Formats: sequence, structure tokens, C-alpha cells
Amino acid sequence: MTKTVLTVDDSRTMRDMLMLALQDAGYNVVQAVDGVHGLEVLAEQRPDVVITDINMPRMDGFGFIEGMRADPAYSGVPVLVLTTESDAAKKQRARDAGATGWIVKPFDPVRLVDAVRRVAA
Repeated sequence: MTKTVLTVDDSRTMRDMLMLALQDAGYNVVQAVDGVHGLEVLAEQRPDVVITDINMPRMDGFGFIEGMRADPAYSGVPVLVLTTESDAAKKQRARDAGATGWIVKPFDPVRLVDAVRRVAA
């Protein structure tokens, strides 16, 4: 059974890099361009893992995670935050919102896939 990963990032380049790394590892990838779009995609898809950026237009990653966690159907879906931010307060805010883990950009594709495998298990 192929696992599905939803990536939420406003950068096309980052979405493309994520798609390449994850598809090469055998994952099905669905994409969203910001938090609002991410919640719309969630309404149609049932991802096994979500990877989200923090700094995005319309709705940031914190709002997206909170919106996702507000739906009991997604309470058990792991969320990895992928961002250039490394601030401890922001990490804590992401954890408080319901994030499972934190990956700093630029990411190493092998470590990213490894993190996805760990949380998707």
C-alpha cells in the first residue's frame, strides 16, 4: 500500500524538490500552495503524512496545523514542519499547534524521507 504525503509550501521550487525526493522513495505526493489550499486538499485526500512550511500567504503553517487538528479525522496524521525558521519559540508554537517534528531548510532528501518513514510507520 503506497502512502500519501501532502506537502504544503508556497514555493514551487520547494514543492518540486519535495515531490522528487518523496516520489523517488515510493510515496504518492499531493501538493498545496498555502494553508487555505492545504485544508481544501485535506477535505478530498487522506494523507498518511503532512509536510508544511510555516511562512506562507493567506494562512501560515501554524494556522494550517491548527485547522487540520481541529478535525478529529486528522488527529493521528503526523505533521512535519519544513522551514527556514530555527527559533525555539516557533518550534514550541508548532508543537503546541500539533506538529510532530521539525526539519530545517535546505533539507537533505535522504534525511527527509527517513523522517517521513519514521512518522508514517
